[in-house]
Amino acid sequence: MNKIIWAVVAILVAILLFSGCNGYNNLVKLDENVKGKWSVVQQQYQRRADLIPNLVSTVKGAANFEQGTLTDVIEARAKATQVTIDPDKLTPENIQKYQAAQGQLSQALGRLMVITENYPQLRATQQFSDLSAQLEGTENRISTARRDYSESVQTFNSTVRSFPNNITAGIFGFAIKGTFEADAAAQNAPKVEF
Repeated sequence: MNKIIWAVVAILVAILLFSGCNGYNNLVKLDENVKGKWSVVQQQYQRRADLIPNLVSTVKGAANFEQGTLTDVIEARAKATQVTIDPDKLTPENIQKYQAAQGQLSQALGRLMVITENYPQLRATQQFSDLSAQLEGTENRISTARRDYSESVQTFNSTVRSFPNNITAGIFGFAIKGTFEADAAAQNAPKVEF
């Protein structure tokens, strides 16, 4: 009888150990997927930041262009490129800080693009046209990268929170990751005053 009890206990321990190892390996795989998706998000935001100096230089060539708008774009770009997040610290708070910095840049770029509508000679230049198309394409890539990142985080967070993975996640320090949220300012169109 004593041997049967020990055998049952040994089998249960083996099952728990196997389940824990499998859960841990799955969490590692999902965590790496989130980090990879985050890398793509950062690459696309960097691509946008790299396009901005060329766009600003092109716009500066237009006579009597609003200097304040250009300054706002340059300052917002500088702030946005200073905010970085370690892929191991993708907490909701850190994602929110990153998103706020990028949102300020998006708003400044939006104002710039709206104002350029009043400069037909600027819009007619090939360089401005090319840069605008590249910027539009980059914004689409950013949107796609953010969606892919959010989907991977949703899968990761669901796994971290479900039983028995929540026990393994707690033991090994896997925490819920942050996702992008709609920017409150996105509900309002940029205001441009002349």
